[in-house]
Amino acid sequence: MLYAPKEEIYSRIDRLKKLMEKASMDGAFFHYKIDYYYLSGTMQDALLFVPVDDEPTLFVKREITRAKRESPLERIVSIRSIKEIISHIKPMKNVGLQLDVVPYNDVIKFRDIIGNVNLINCSSLTRELRKKKSAFELTLIERASAIQKMVYEYVPEVLTEGMTEIELGGILEAYAKALGHEGLLRVRSLNYEAYTWHVLSGRTGSIVSQSDSPMGGLGLSPAFPVGASMKKIKRNEPILIDFGICYHGYQSDQTRMFAIGSMPNPFTDAYEACREIHYKVLEKIIEGLTSRELFEFSKKLAEKLGYGDYYLGYKPHKVRFLAHGIGLELSEFPFIAANHDYPIEEGTVLAIEPKMVFPKQGACGIENTVHISNGKYRILTDTDERIIIV
Repeated sequence: MLYAPKEEIYSRIDRLKKLMEKASMDGAFFHYKIDYYYLSGTMQDALLFVPVDDEPTLFVKREITRAKRESPLERIVSIRSIKEIISHIKPMKNVGLQLDVVPYNDVIKFRDIIGNVNLINCSSLTRELRKKKSAFELTLIERASAIQKMVYEYVPEVLTEGMTEIELGGILEAYAKALGHEGLLRVRSLNYEAYTWHVLSGRTGSIVSQSDSPMGGLGLSPAFPVGASMKKIKRNEPILIDFGICYHGYQSDQTRMFAIGSMPNPFTDAYEACREIHYKVLEKIIEGLTSRELFEFSKKLAEKLGYGDYYLGYKPHKVRFLAHGIGLELSEFPFIAANHDYPIEEGTVLAIEPKMVFPKQGACGIENTVHISNGKYRILTDTDERIIIV
């Protein structure tokens, strides 16, 4: 079992306190398990309190023994009810709370416990902290990417004509889990559900669904209307496989294209256009363009290449992002998107995914997880980028 080093956790806490001080917070509570895991090293049922001028306290409901084993924090306290925390904290005026994810009823109960304080949304602080990845975090993402590579290399061994999309996905998922894939990709979102992978063949690649992506897939039912379906995979059609991997909480995202027999046009040429957009945008990141400028550059390049109508979906279903940060969650900062306007900083990791969708025909595209550092970009998902013909 791999645990977060003590110096790693306390470095995060120290950086958090500096951001809290700038935001005039006396202390902050972290209910959201992704964030208290990031700050404590354990995902046992708990509540983390970080005062700006003292040691943090992890209040654990269940299970205290595992929490003490997993977390290097000095103050770990067992509680049966959240009401017990009041005896462990000083009076405060400005208190941070994760108001983007904590249910409204819980906010009311919490205010009753800690008294009449000014509640400030502190979620932006942890999202800012998590944007840049440490060497420890990068090691875990690299391991996820290595598992991913083995999964994609396994596809030609099991892909056969007539198998269903969901069947192929299930086989790949079992193989990935045998290699250490945790089987869950976390997203900071209400009501978002999906498999950790997409297998979309032929026409299902052009089906739009509830997810904010260029293509959604048919899914298995109206109760789960996204991703792989019972459609049988045919010869000479595009097969898009978007398979995310999670290793020790950290994720890597990647898309590759396959076909049985041959890959028909327009998908072969469109795929090469996606690759060109992918690498030219990465070059522009290093040149210092902002997120919005990068997104607009990619759109103009797609139009120049003749794919403006199909790039990132077709009207009226086009999406307004090209890349998303990735780490403990699938949608972290930074983004390359129409409504984000900041440079892509050193130390960040993002998944860039230019894709083309042709109505009633299918989809194609590429996705890589990339580390930006030392004025360069490094592809972490170094799987063969050629269209694989089986």
